[in-house]
Amino acid sequence: MKEIKCVAALASRFGMLPGVGKKTAMRYAYAVIDMSEQEVDAFCAALKEVKSTVRLCAVCGNFTDGEVCELCETRGKKQLCVVAYPKDVTAIEKTGAFDGAYHVLHGTLSPMDNRTPDDLNIKSLLARLDGVDEVIIATNPDVEGEATAVYLARLLKPMGVRVSRIAQGISMGSELEYADAVTLSQALGRRTAL
Repeated sequence: MKEIKCVAALASRFGMLPGVGKKTAMRYAYAVIDMSEQEVDAFCAALKEVKSTVRLCAVCGNFTDGEVCELCETRGKKQLCVVAYPKDVTAIEKTGAFDGAYHVLHGTLSPMDNRTPDDLNIKSLLARLDGVDEVIIATNPDVEGEATAVYLARLLKPMGVRVSRIAQGISMGSELEYADAVTLSQALGRRTAL
Protein backbone atom coordinates (compact mmCIF):
# COMPACT_ATOMS: atom_id res chain seq x y z
CA MET A 1 0.00 0.00 0.00
CA LYS A 2 1.29 3.43 -0.95
CA GLU A 3 2.22 5.65 2.01
CA ILE A 4 0.23 8.86 2.40
CA LYS A 5 2.88 11.59 2.71
CA CYS A 6 0.98 13.92 5.05
CA VAL A 7 0.15 11.06 7.45
CA ALA A 8 3.80 9.95 7.43
CA ALA A 9 4.90 13.54 8.05
CA LEU A 10 2.51 13.90 11.00
CA ALA A 11 3.65 10.55 12.44
CA SER A 12 7.23 11.71 12.03
CA ARG A 13 6.43 14.83 14.11
CA PHE A 14 4.79 12.74 16.84
CA GLY A 15 7.82 10.45 16.74
CA MET A 16 9.98 13.39 17.79
CA LEU A 17 8.30 13.36 21.22
CA PRO A 18 10.17 11.48 23.98
CA GLY A 19 9.01 7.91 24.46
CA VAL A 20 7.00 7.81 21.24
CA GLY A 21 8.06 5.04 18.87
CA LYS A 22 7.03 4.57 15.25
CA LYS A 23 3.91 2.51 16.01
CA THR A 24 2.65 4.91 18.65
CA ALA A 25 3.39 7.88 16.40
CA MET A 26 1.34 6.29 13.64
CA ARG A 27 -1.54 5.62 16.08
CA TYR A 28 -1.45 9.31 17.07
CA ALA A 29 -1.53 10.36 13.42
CA TYR A 30 -4.56 8.13 12.75
CA ALA A 31 -6.24 9.51 15.88
CA VAL A 32 -5.86 13.02 14.46
CA ILE A 33 -7.50 11.87 11.22
CA ASP A 34 -10.46 10.62 13.26
CA MET A 35 -10.82 13.95 15.11
CA SER A 36 -13.42 16.49 14.12
CA GLU A 37 -12.27 19.77 12.58
CA GLN A 38 -13.04 21.54 15.89
CA GLU A 39 -10.97 19.01 17.88
CA VAL A 40 -8.02 19.48 15.53
CA ASP A 41 -8.32 23.28 15.84
CA ALA A 42 -8.44 22.99 19.65
CA PHE A 43 -5.42 20.66 19.60
CA CYS A 44 -3.42 23.09 17.45
CA ALA A 45 -4.51 26.06 19.58
CA ALA A 46 -3.39 24.28 22.77
CA LEU A 47 0.03 23.59 21.22
CA LYS A 48 0.44 27.20 20.13
CA GLU A 49 -0.75 28.56 23.50
CA VAL A 50 1.71 26.42 25.45
CA LYS A 51 4.55 27.49 23.18
CA SER A 52 3.69 31.20 23.39
CA THR A 53 2.72 31.34 27.09
CA VAL A 54 5.06 29.07 29.03
CA ARG A 55 8.45 30.51 29.94
CA LEU A 56 11.17 29.96 32.51
CA CYS A 57 10.75 31.37 36.01
CA ALA A 58 13.13 34.30 36.47
CA VAL A 59 14.15 32.92 39.88
CA CYS A 60 14.36 29.12 39.72
CA GLY A 61 14.18 28.23 36.02
CA ASN A 62 11.01 26.13 36.35
CA PHE A 63 8.23 26.43 33.78
CA THR A 64 5.65 29.12 34.49
CA ASP A 65 3.12 31.30 32.71
CA GLY A 66 4.20 34.39 34.68
CA GLU A 67 7.47 36.14 35.41
CA VAL A 68 7.99 34.15 38.64
CA CYS A 69 6.48 30.72 39.35
CA GLU A 70 4.01 30.10 42.15
CA LEU A 71 6.51 28.00 44.12
CA CYS A 72 9.08 30.80 44.22
CA GLU A 73 6.41 33.26 45.33
CA THR A 74 5.08 31.11 48.17
CA ARG A 75 7.85 28.84 49.46
CA GLY A 76 10.51 29.38 52.08
CA LYS A 77 14.04 29.85 50.82
CA LYS A 78 16.02 28.06 53.56
CA GLN A 79 16.05 24.75 51.67
CA LEU A 80 16.77 24.67 47.96
CA CYS A 81 16.23 21.46 45.98
CA VAL A 82 18.31 21.37 42.79
CA VAL A 83 16.88 19.26 39.96
CA ALA A 84 17.89 18.68 36.36
CA TYR A 85 14.55 19.37 34.62
CA PRO A 86 11.16 20.97 35.32
CA LYS A 87 9.53 17.52 35.18
CA ASP A 88 11.61 16.63 38.26
CA VAL A 89 9.94 19.45 40.21
CA THR A 90 6.57 17.96 39.28
CA ALA A 91 7.66 14.49 40.45
CA ILE A 92 8.88 15.78 43.82
CA GLU A 93 5.81 17.96 44.31
CA LYS A 94 3.56 14.93 43.82
CA THR A 95 5.11 13.34 46.91
CA GLY A 96 4.15 16.25 49.16
CA ALA A 97 7.38 15.58 51.07
CA PHE A 98 9.22 18.84 50.31
CA ASP A 99 8.06 22.36 51.06
CA GLY A 100 11.15 24.36 50.17
CA ALA A 101 12.19 26.12 46.97
CA TYR A 102 13.61 24.62 43.79
CA HIS A 103 16.31 25.37 41.28
CA VAL A 104 16.22 23.81 37.79
CA LEU A 105 19.54 23.24 36.00
CA HIS A 106 18.01 22.34 32.60
CA GLY A 107 20.32 19.40 32.13
CA THR A 108 23.23 17.57 33.67
CA LEU A 109 26.94 17.51 33.02
CA SER A 110 27.81 15.20 30.15
CA PRO A 111 31.23 15.34 28.52
CA MET A 112 30.02 12.82 25.90
CA ASP A 113 27.32 15.29 24.83
CA ASN A 114 29.58 18.34 25.27
CA ARG A 115 27.42 19.67 28.17
CA THR A 116 29.62 21.65 30.52
CA PRO A 117 28.82 23.72 33.63
CA ASP A 118 28.43 26.77 31.37
CA ASP A 119 25.50 25.02 29.65
CA LEU A 120 23.59 24.58 32.92
CA ASN A 121 21.67 27.07 35.07
CA ILE A 122 24.42 27.20 37.71
CA LYS A 123 25.33 30.92 37.85
CA SER A 124 21.83 31.85 38.98
CA LEU A 125 22.00 29.07 41.60
CA LEU A 126 25.10 30.66 43.08
CA ALA A 127 23.33 34.03 43.15
CA ARG A 128 20.45 32.52 45.19
CA LEU A 129 22.49 31.17 48.12
CA ASP A 130 22.06 34.14 50.46
CA GLY A 131 19.88 32.89 53.34
CA VAL A 132 19.91 29.28 52.15
CA ASP A 133 20.77 26.73 54.87
CA GLU A 134 20.77 23.60 52.75
CA VAL A 135 21.02 22.67 49.09
CA ILE A 136 19.52 19.26 48.31
CA ILE A 137 20.83 17.83 45.07
CA ALA A 138 18.11 15.71 43.43
CA THR A 139 19.59 14.71 40.09
CA ASN A 140 19.03 11.23 38.68
CA PRO A 141 21.23 8.40 40.00
CA ASP A 142 22.97 7.88 36.66
CA VAL A 143 26.48 8.81 35.50
CA GLU A 144 25.52 12.35 34.43
CA GLY A 145 23.40 12.97 37.55
CA GLU A 146 26.19 11.77 39.84
CA ALA A 147 28.80 13.87 38.02
CA THR A 148 26.56 16.92 38.35
CA ALA A 149 25.96 16.23 42.06
CA VAL A 150 29.67 15.88 42.79
CA TYR A 151 30.48 19.03 40.80
CA LEU A 152 27.83 21.07 42.62
CA ALA A 153 28.87 19.74 46.04
CA ARG A 154 32.48 20.74 45.42
CA LEU A 155 31.34 24.16 44.23
CA LEU A 156 28.90 24.85 47.07
CA LYS A 157 30.58 23.41 50.18
CA PRO A 158 33.36 26.05 50.33
CA MET A 159 30.59 28.69 50.38
CA GLY A 160 29.45 27.45 53.80
CA VAL A 161 26.18 25.90 52.59
CA ARG A 162 25.19 22.42 53.77
CA VAL A 163 24.91 20.18 50.71
CA SER A 164 22.97 16.91 50.74
CA ARG A 165 21.99 14.34 48.13
CA ILE A 166 18.70 12.49 47.88
CA ALA A 167 18.99 8.89 49.06
CA GLN A 168 19.15 6.06 46.58
CA GLY A 169 18.53 2.40 46.95
CA ILE A 170 16.00 -0.36 46.59
CA SER A 171 12.55 0.75 45.53
CA MET A 172 9.50 -0.28 47.54
CA GLY A 173 8.03 -3.60 46.41
CA SER A 174 11.12 -4.76 44.52
CA GLU A 175 13.12 -7.91 45.21
CA LEU A 176 16.79 -7.83 46.16
CA GLU A 177 17.73 -10.60 43.76
CA TYR A 178 16.75 -8.38 40.81
CA ALA A 179 18.56 -5.24 41.98
CA ASP A 180 21.81 -4.31 40.26
CA ALA A 181 25.08 -4.22 42.19
CA VAL A 182 25.37 -0.41 42.23
CA THR A 183 21.86 0.03 43.62
CA LEU A 184 22.45 -2.58 46.32
CA SER A 185 25.79 -1.04 47.20
CA GLN A 186 24.27 2.43 47.56
CA ALA A 187 21.33 1.08 49.56
CA LEU A 188 23.74 -0.55 52.01
CA GLY A 189 26.04 2.48 52.16
CA ARG A 190 23.20 4.93 52.82
CA ARG A 191 21.29 2.84 55.30
CA THR A 192 19.53 4.54 58.23
CA ALA A 193 18.97 3.49 61.82
CA LEU A 194 15.59 2.10 62.84
